[in-house]
Amino acid sequence: MEGPRPPRPTRQPRRKPAVGFGLLAALVVLVLLISVPGDEDGGPGCAGVKAVGWQDEPDMTAEFERYGNDNTRLDDWTGGDGTRSVRLPDGRTLWMSADTFLDQVDEQLGGGRSRSTSPVWVRNAGLVMSAEGRIERTLLGSNGGRHTALFPGTATSDGREVWRWPVQAVVEPRSAGDDERVVRVLLWQREAGSPPWIFGVPRATQVATLSLPDLRVEDVSTVYRPTDDGLARRVLYGTSAVTEGGWTYVFGADEGSVSGKASRAHVARVPEGRLAEADAWRYWAGKDGGWQADPEDSEPILVGKTEQRGATGTYSVVRHGESWLLLTMDAGGPDGKGMSDVTSYWSCSPTGPWHGPSAVAEPPLPEGGALAGAVPYNPQGHAEFASGANSGAGEGTGLLMSYDVNVLSGTEAIHRDVALYRPRFLRLELGPSSAPSEDDGS
Repeated sequence: MEGPRPPRPTRQPRRKPAVGFGLLAALVVLVLLISVPGDEDGGPGCAGVKAVGWQDEPDMTAEFERYGNDNTRLDDWTGGDGTRSVRLPDGRTLWMSADTFLDQVDEQLGGGRSRSTSPVWVRNAGLVMSAEGRIERTLLGSNGGRHTALFPGTATSDGREVWRWPVQAVVEPRSAGDDERVVRVLLWQREAGSPPWIFGVPRATQVATLSLPDLRVEDVSTVYRPTDDGLARRVLYGTSAVTEGGWTYVFGADEGSVSGKASRAHVARVPEGRLAEADAWRYWAGKDGGWQADPEDSEPILVGKTEQRGATGTYSVVRHGESWLLLTMDAGGPDGKGMSDVTSYWSCSPTGPWHGPSAVAEPPLPEGGALAGAVPYNPQGHAEFASGANSGAGEGTGLLMSYDVNVLSGTEAIHRDVALYRPRFLRLELGPSSAPSEDDGS
């Protein structure tokens, strides 16, 4: 265990927003298909990549279960979603969690575990995993002796909640060329809104700086605040971030499906060491526009082949050899099964074109999940946990993939059974996809 933990939080009265659903809104976000060729062709070894098989990863699933069920302390994580990770220089892993439940977990007669019907919860938290793979502590904020979100929220002038959901994090130099390293965490800032914005109105993309090795929040800066009055076309960045060739490529999407229109994926890039500097960001403006400083010049990238087939707003991108692999719930998949299936796309460039879809898996639900109405969502690749050949470089053939589980109908089921609001894990076996024509489901 690393360092002392603060005392148990005092339960506070709270309004009842859509607690426990975190990034579940991404299930309804689709990517509009606009074909924008990439400006980079990738290396000569770019032959494409896809999942050729999968199996459960019970050890990682069990580790989150062990930690969440442990009542040694009652001020730490018992469930959450978001589930992104970054490997730290000393071998530890920082996991980010969006809407997070704390408090006690009770064992039920006949097996299973439940939480209070009104548990303590926060909008975000961090989990610190040792180099040996054991989760050791929860990172939270503090206000007046009670625990708060690690990245605290505020309120609008008329009293509506403004919160932050952490997405992908990277380790980079404190400033360009600096030897000191810090963690940069991309954040989605949202504010409470009226229907159809039940998961919040998108406000801004922000970047938090955490010190190393103590993981103390030093600063939060806004790198992009959309000005589009059409809320559905506001882009938030950070669903995935990949550092390659001196740049960090940051992927995002708009939320057009809220107004009945398709959503679109976007990508920006930032020099290493400057992720928290708004003026260092460059946005992909298409083949003719290249990388532009004005975010309003950003053009969507290609994912999918029809308006009803593409990626959700919480897709994940990882680098594999010379190829780029995108994982997503299959928005608009065949036979009405799309939102229960994970599919993939590949490209030789972060800007596309993306080839696919290729079938990945139908993620298994916890026991009783189907009967309770649970759904899988938010598939995320964790390249730092690759296995097989060259796994030390994050390029092994076995890619760890997490996915979140939640129940659409309300919070009662996820309080009654804690397993219905926790991440689960698969191990994907990756193989070549040497031509677009090889893809499944085209």
